[in-house]
Amino acid sequence: MSQRGGFAESPQKPSQPAHARTPSEFTEALRALRIRSGLTYRQLEGKADAHADSLPASTIASTLGRSTLPRERFVEAFTRACGLDEEEVGEWLEARRRIATDMSAPAGDETGDVRGTPEPAPGDSAPARAPRRRRTAGLLGAACVIAAAALGLGSRFHDAPAPGALPAMPVTGLRMLAVGSWARVHPARTPELCLTEGRDRTGRYRTAVAAQRPCGEAGLPQLYLEPVGRNTVQIQWHHPKFGIGCLTVLSKGPARNLLEPRDDCADDNRAQRFRIESYGPSGTARFLIRPAVSDQCLSLRDQDTEEGTEIVQGRCSGAADQDFLIELVPPPHALAAPSRTGTH
Repeated sequence: MSQRGGFAESPQKPSQPAHARTPSEFTEALRALRIRSGLTYRQLEGKADAHADSLPASTIASTLGRSTLPRERFVEAFTRACGLDEEEVGEWLEARRRIATDMSAPAGDETGDVRGTPEPAPGDSAPARAPRRRRTAGLLGAACVIAAAALGLGSRFHDAPAPGALPAMPVTGLRMLAVGSWARVHPARTPELCLTEGRDRTGRYRTAVAAQRPCGEAGLPQLYLEPVGRNTVQIQWHHPKFGIGCLTVLSKGPARNLLEPRDDCADDNRAQRFRIESYGPSGTARFLIRPAVSDQCLSLRDQDTEEGTEIVQGRCSGAADQDFLIELVPPPHALAAPSRTGTH
């Protein structure tokens, strides 16, 4: 995703993105467009600013993680930031209007600025079909990328770096999408608990850290795995109150070896990159999770099984507390408007 390069100009004008028939398919196509652009969320935010558009990185991540139809203002700013010219931007807007009409839903607020825009009310976006089952996720990701190439999406990416060559299944043994998937991560010894938000039980560090808590507990963040390399992901938290944050390994201070969600997500930040390795019998969805910054293993502090136990990095020992189950899940139906994450 961070490799540099460029796209050659195509002698043919790209086709209208007419293959998308539903809000979820349209959003999938936008994700494929982002992959082909090779731009990070922060780079897209900067390019939007250069066009006098307002498109925060957190808004991009949140919108592309939903299955509802994005607002027209978002589509316009996003496609322009990806490098499309005005004619091509117009084709995406026309496709969005067609889908909104086909679904017999209002087109939403077309005048509000993207930055700071509240979450659409129920009538502001077209409803999506029921989420597809996990067994089709890899095929859908491949199909979207192939369809994007067929539509000529890479024809006019001015000054855009080439994307990394991520396969349709970027994590071995996990049928996640090439653009990323929503997931739940369970410690294998306590599968009723999930990796989510908690607190340092010693009281020495007062902001949110990763811990194991009941999966269905209200007000906790949704977890999204975004590939940043082969078998390597960024672990994003989409918090209903505080917005988007990326789990970051802390290397010093009172929270040393703990993980904190921070809103300065960056694909090239090694402290926010995690290698996923298959562990145990084939087909069990059991994995080791190794921070790229240290090549150690995530585990439970003091091998504890209690609710609220912190997730830490430490020496890979083969102990049972370093064994994690990863469950891919459908997108959440709604997320609150993003704000800052690393300060709560």
